[in-house]
Amino acid sequence: MNTADSVFIYDTTLRDGTQGEGVSFSAADKILLAEKMDAFGIDYIEGGWPGSNPRDMEFFAKAQNLKLKHARIAAFGSTCRAKVKAAEDPQLQTLLEAKTPVVTIFGKTWLLHVTEVLRTTAEENLRMIEDSVRFLKDAGREVIYDAEHFFDGYKDNPEYAIQTLRAAAAGGASWVVLCDTNGGSMVQWLQDVVKKVTQTMAPVRVGMHCHNDCGLGVALSVAGVEAGARMVQGTMNGYGERVGNADLVAIMPNLSLKLGFDFNAAKNMDHLREFSLEVDRFANLPSNSKAPFVGESAFAHKGGVHANAAQKVAHSYEHIEPGKVGNRQRILLSDMSGGSSVAMKAAEMGIDIDPKSNEMRTFLARLKELENKGYEYENADASFLVLLSRHFQGYKDNFRLVSYRTISEVVRDKNENISEAVVKIRVDGESEIRMTVAESTGPVGALDHAMRQAFGLQFPELRAVELYDYKVRILQTGQGTDSIVQVLMQSGDEDSTWWTCGADPNIIEASWQALRDSYRYKLLKNKHTPSGSLAGEGAD
Repeated sequence: MNTADSVFIYDTTLRDGTQGEGVSFSAADKILLAEKMDAFGIDYIEGGWPGSNPRDMEFFAKAQNLKLKHARIAAFGSTCRAKVKAAEDPQLQTLLEAKTPVVTIFGKTWLLHVTEVLRTTAEENLRMIEDSVRFLKDAGREVIYDAEHFFDGYKDNPEYAIQTLRAAAAGGASWVVLCDTNGGSMVQWLQDVVKKVTQTMAPVRVGMHCHNDCGLGVALSVAGVEAGARMVQGTMNGYGERVGNADLVAIMPNLSLKLGFDFNAAKNMDHLREFSLEVDRFANLPSNSKAPFVGESAFAHKGGVHANAAQKVAHSYEHIEPGKVGNRQRILLSDMSGGSSVAMKAAEMGIDIDPKSNEMRTFLARLKELENKGYEYENADASFLVLLSRHFQGYKDNFRLVSYRTISEVVRDKNENISEAVVKIRVDGESEIRMTVAESTGPVGALDHAMRQAFGLQFPELRAVELYDYKVRILQTGQGTDSIVQVLMQSGDEDSTWWTCGADPNIIEASWQALRDSYRYKLLKNKHTPSGSLAGEGAD
């Protein structure tokens, strides 16, 4: 590790991150996230802007009772107003009332903002910065100064931009942070500027605060550290205004695993994916499957040649060992898959297959045929396990569908949708046909309820299966109502969830296929030994 001078991680998810579209945390959420950030090893946690809204006020009140092991909570605000002494500025007083050990304030670097936004003079702006920092410092706070629009200001007038940093340092700031506020800087130019600033400002410590408007937020942050900055401000999963802030989830492993920089959270990189997903859950946002390092697809291999090479020499297609960030290698199945890919995927599922066997050749032909018809096994592992078990292990169903019928009724006066499903099945060992009827708000729900009623006596574990998600995609667009409908269905029980698929011109039939595979998977999971007839037509 490069331990000569450690890097400090400053998380502003709870403040700057909440300015992102669709991102919102309650005060209780923010308290829980602060505890999790502390446990992960984050150095500074910016909690919000005291006085700006009731939620942040509630957070800072509750934060006083937090017993953090490492992190320091920061309140955020601005310098005092023009022609107002810091000691008389009510906004700075509110920052002190938050009772946080750290206060971060921002001030103007760009003369354009000084004269046109603040409507004051360059000299008064310098006074506002120094006076504000000194007031907070004298009150016993660690003060971090964020130089807003620093790089824009530096382009316009580098001498004045440096003067603003010196004013903050003269007031006693522990850090001066260079902000690429509009996210428009280029990497090499920014890195050259940071080198000059760190040399000019030494021994005052320099930090980075970048945005992702050009898609370079992570690159700019990392380049800044390489140039001498020793604090990185960012948000988890890149939350933030416009297209987001620099993403700490990508910055931290790049600094630690790629460049060898030391920081407190580096010891927990193997929990990074778990931490990232947890923040998404708090925000009630879907996780980005394509996210570097932690995304579900980050170490997924689909092409047969790639999958084969990744199995033999993982680092030839994986830039790090997935486990170092809490992720894992995944083999995806499609009509591009070869025997090696299928064998690797089967091994993940506990089935040992010879990739060069005749059975494998016939299975690959069947797989390609089904994918061509619209079945998608890449995202439906449960359906793929059923397919493997049927082909290689002789799995047969304990039930046989005789028929089903669905009827949908719209009651306009009551604004109600009612669907009814009638299902007839034959269960192994029984001569009589079972018929069940169920209702729901939609035909798929009614079909699901009717099927589980039919299975209830012989397979009581199926009662615990719930339908969690249901996705429909139209294939072969341009064929109108004759297009193939692809269904992906997520089901689960008290222990886990799984995805199944179906495909047919009839959306109810495609849904039945996905439902049927969900039942099959549950029975396989519970280690039933199937025998008997097949269950209908389709992807058998």
